[in-house]
Amino acid sequence: MPAAKRPAPSAAEPEAIRRSLPLLLLQAREAVMEHFRPLLREHGVSEQQWRVIRALKSEGPLEMGRLADICSLHGPSLTGMLGRMEQAGYVNRRRRAEDQRVSIVELQPAAERLFEAMRGGMQAQYALLEKKLGRQDLARLYATLDELIAKLEN
Repeated sequence: MPAAKRPAPSAAEPEAIRRSLPLLLLQAREAVMEHFRPLLREHGVSEQQWRVIRALKSEGPLEMGRLADICSLHGPSLTGMLGRMEQAGYVNRRRRAEDQRVSIVELQPAAERLFEAMRGGMQAQYALLEKKLGRQDLARLYATLDELIAKLEN
């Protein structure tokens, strides 16, 4: 089901409501994710699971804390999800030999195959976003968001 379209702000609407940064960021996220959700549903993968697969594909095996940070997931949520992903054959968790308290997560061949099966569809959606936004505006958006994150993390 597509997300509801954001109505145009009315002149009577208070500026504080129209310019709520958290709300605008959520609405922008939803507008972007509408391009990717059909492909995720088609392959039976949640947004969070895809973030984990993509991070592990890009970075290789990761400690759970680092994986949670990269994927913007809370530790307990990640732990439960990884259990389900292990059952599906997507990931494997192992303890670090030198420190048994640290878990390392790595992709399994099933997740590698899933990534490859989804790669073309994902690239097509990114190309569509670039076409809709324009290459320069999209590059500017990435730069602005990177800058926002860097400044707010300090």
